[in-house]
Amino acid sequence: MAETLIVSISGIRGVVGSGLDPAVLVKFSSAYANWLRKRSDHERPTVVVGRDGRVTGAMCEAVVVATLQAAGCDVVALGLATTPTVEMAVLFEQAQGGIVLSASHNPAEWNALKLLNEKGEFLSPDEGSELLSIAKLGTGEDWFVDYEQVGQVRQADYLDAHIDAILALDFLDADLIAKSNFKVVVDGINSVGGFAMPRLLERLGVAADQIVCLNCEPTGRFAHVAEPLPQNLTETIAEVGRCGADLGVVVDPDADRLALVADGGVYVSEELTQVIAADFLWGKRKGPFVTNLSSSRAIDDVAARHGQEVFRSAVGEINVVKKMQEVGAILGGEGNGGVILPDLHYGRDALVGTAMVLQHLAETGLSLSQVAASMPTYFMAKLKAEIGATSPDEALAAMASRYSNERISTIDGVKIDLDDGWVHMRKSNTEPIVRVYAEAGSKHEVHELGTRFLSELGEIVATNRD
Repeated sequence: MAETLIVSISGIRGVVGSGLDPAVLVKFSSAYANWLRKRSDHERPTVVVGRDGRVTGAMCEAVVVATLQAAGCDVVALGLATTPTVEMAVLFEQAQGGIVLSASHNPAEWNALKLLNEKGEFLSPDEGSELLSIAKLGTGEDWFVDYEQVGQVRQADYLDAHIDAILALDFLDADLIAKSNFKVVVDGINSVGGFAMPRLLERLGVAADQIVCLNCEPTGRFAHVAEPLPQNLTETIAEVGRCGADLGVVVDPDADRLALVADGGVYVSEELTQVIAADFLWGKRKGPFVTNLSSSRAIDDVAARHGQEVFRSAVGEINVVKKMQEVGAILGGEGNGGVILPDLHYGRDALVGTAMVLQHLAETGLSLSQVAASMPTYFMAKLKAEIGATSPDEALAAMASRYSNERISTIDGVKIDLDDGWVHMRKSNTEPIVRVYAEAGSKHEVHELGTRFLSELGEIVATNRD
């Protein structure tokens, strides 16, 4: 097997045993500790560490925690924890940083270091570049401390504190949710969402016997492909219909993405998670929304109903967050099921997304299928282009040149806005591919649009190969 390791400002991600090994974990954990010590007034910076349910998680956690100690950091070890819980724990602890061990939607053989700053946010491009520069220099003499300065480790669990903060939101009424007597199917993809989501639902007043758990044991052996897309969720979708549930909630392995299944067993596009959350919140307060270039036009249509603005950023949670902070957004998200509520923290959070959806259903008395039917209808294709040895930057530059007379954005790859749809092509930060996202008003149109641009990228690759 060829080694797979992707190093970017989004994190250090790779296949365990074939790219991501203990030496890599030591290299980047110690560089991170060194970076924290340089920017912190604390003699021993505190780092919160949590992991998803992957089978390699405990091993990776042991290496990372020991490395942080050796580099002079104190560690608050959460063990199994959702990414949003780790982010909030950084705030609760007033820590100087955090590390999430999770490769998100990647297959089970992958793992990753996802690095947080003192705000519990993913590193900004500048912060990430600074850290990668330190790592590139290699281990310095002052990277590790003597025995009297070795960091301490403390175990902690912040899930209940995370849920407490959700229940304290001014728009949430757990009593009203309880009175609605919802029946909910949870698909935890055999990771941390499998215990976090049922605990949230119970705290929101959903009766324990009304919570149907699928794949909720955090074994790390995923029952289906980890990305919460409809083709991967046939069992879950069928179960929602079979048991007469009001909805199904599906998360990815670190529970920062939320996909919904409506009553009757109908998949609700991941793209609509943030749109439904925004429609709910705009009914209570006004303010801008931020999403990325690859997210559906549906958010713009719903914003127009409420007379509100939508701003777009480059793809990547931190890019959305920075734009949200710049424009004072009341909510943000990404079309992959991410909901970011600044009232709670600046990070995608499937738990708060679920709470907002349940509150919306409880207040309106509508079913999720009725809510989904009230949303704008678009069809999206999310494709991947294998480009071999061709530079993704060169391929995208060639596409930008080819369509220079159209409405294009090059903030992040190339996005081409057409009257009846759009296509966005960008290199992935997590896989060695070019992602091709397209959206149009019908399945036929979006299929034609997506395959057309995949074909054109193929032409460019073939030309470069020749």
